[in-house]
Amino acid sequence: DFIRFFFACQYAGLVPVPLPISLHLGGHQAYVTQLKRLLESCQASIAMAPEGFLPFLEEAATELDLVLIGGPETFASLEETHGPLSPLESQELAYIQYTSGSTRWPRGVEVTQSAVMTNLSGIIQHGLQVQPGDRCVSWLPFYHDMGLVGFVLGPIASQLSVDYLSTRDFAMRPRQWLELMTKSRATISFSPSFGYELCVRRLGEDFNEHYDLSSWRIAGAGAETIRADSLSRFAKTLKASGFKPEAFLACYGMAECSLAISFAPLNKGLEVDRVDGDQLSNNRLAMPFFQFSTDDNQARCSKFVNCGVPLPGYEVQIRNKNGDVLDERESGVIFVRGASTMTGYFNDPVMTEEVLSPDGWLNTGDIGYWVKNSLVIIGRSKDMIIINGRNIWPQDLEFMAEQQAEVRPGDSSAFSVSSPDGHEIAIMVVQCREMDTQKREDLVQRLRSLVHKELSIPCYIELIPPRTLPRTSSGKLSRSRAKADFLTRIQWEEVTPMLSTIARSA
Repeated sequence: DFIRFFFACQYAGLVPVPLPISLHLGGHQAYVTQLKRLLESCQASIAMAPEGFLPFLEEAATELDLVLIGGPETFASLEETHGPLSPLESQELAYIQYTSGSTRWPRGVEVTQSAVMTNLSGIIQHGLQVQPGDRCVSWLPFYHDMGLVGFVLGPIASQLSVDYLSTRDFAMRPRQWLELMTKSRATISFSPSFGYELCVRRLGEDFNEHYDLSSWRIAGAGAETIRADSLSRFAKTLKASGFKPEAFLACYGMAECSLAISFAPLNKGLEVDRVDGDQLSNNRLAMPFFQFSTDDNQARCSKFVNCGVPLPGYEVQIRNKNGDVLDERESGVIFVRGASTMTGYFNDPVMTEEVLSPDGWLNTGDIGYWVKNSLVIIGRSKDMIIINGRNIWPQDLEFMAEQQAEVRPGDSSAFSVSSPDGHEIAIMVVQCREMDTQKREDLVQRLRSLVHKELSIPCYIELIPPRTLPRTSSGKLSRSRAKADFLTRIQWEEVTPMLSTIARSA
């Protein structure tokens, strides 16, 4: 139904706006509130939802002036019209894509016909180098840019077959993804890192199922920080099923650029850049790290995945806070300009002006650096933890937590907060299944000591129940919401003495 409606809008000259179907964002009322914000933000006049979600849509639109609301059957019963169809213009809006993190303050990316077609051309010809006989499988949601552009518009533009698995079915039973890859002999499928992690977690190391993944030539990874260790575990677990680690393809992109900005080389697997963590934190230099002989040396090594060269037609610069263009291995904010970049955020000139310059340069908000004309992505600038003038990346803290036996990948979130006395404090919130009080305290002390040993900073550790950390509509960890949730429940008068003790011990 989604695909039929999406292209019906194209024919009719309407602007489709895919919205998330996702109750894990906080339950019934939170979802209804989010839907209302999105409907208001895009100035919707018509809304369609599957029958199961229609009550949520109707509740969200109660006070809004929509012309028509209904399910597929409602629209199928409308009288047909036979008027002339106007040809599409290149600068006409193709659709509005909401960014995955925009729940409280929605940001709708304006994607033109020309922008998305230019991006599709780059993806098909250069990023994937599509071949005759390629076949796709996707469980990615259609409201996400990788699901929509990569696996709805992409297969249509390249005339490839694609088999879909619902996102809900994948989350409940991820092995269905592997079963569908086996059955269809698919060659192309993508997932954020957490999708590969979920497969390994559910399969276990001694699974008995037989899969044939020998046809899988492109196992794309993107949409969030690429966790090389997680993908390596996936490759190791499914080696006997014919999966080849060389199939992994790292890429970088964002909805503000339709989808893709850069791709790593095909058939090479993941290229991990190992850099001196102290140099990166203190001097913003991503200097190669060669010594791996001791645990202490390993602790100072930060690892990032190379996301390859930009697609043709893009200009990419890495700049410091003063706007100066940086050289190789100098980390800074990534700026992009090209035919696939957005025209702006819908009905939001203030936010558009913040990120898009008059001459077309887009501030991605991501931090990265160059290595031999390839982009290496470190993370989001807004997620950076700054303690005593040092830049600490949340991924480094989260990785420490996830190396503990009690913690699974994706079960930790690191950020910083300002205490009442004005000091910036590193916080790590960790989902923990352990119920024994002493074992929980041991985990906290172990993590605190590890952070102090490796980064020389104090860190407050909070243990929370499983399935508590907030996610975006596409399933990614939301550090900003985790921080907001932490601040709503923290009692400063209770934790300040503890933080003072931690600070003194550091």
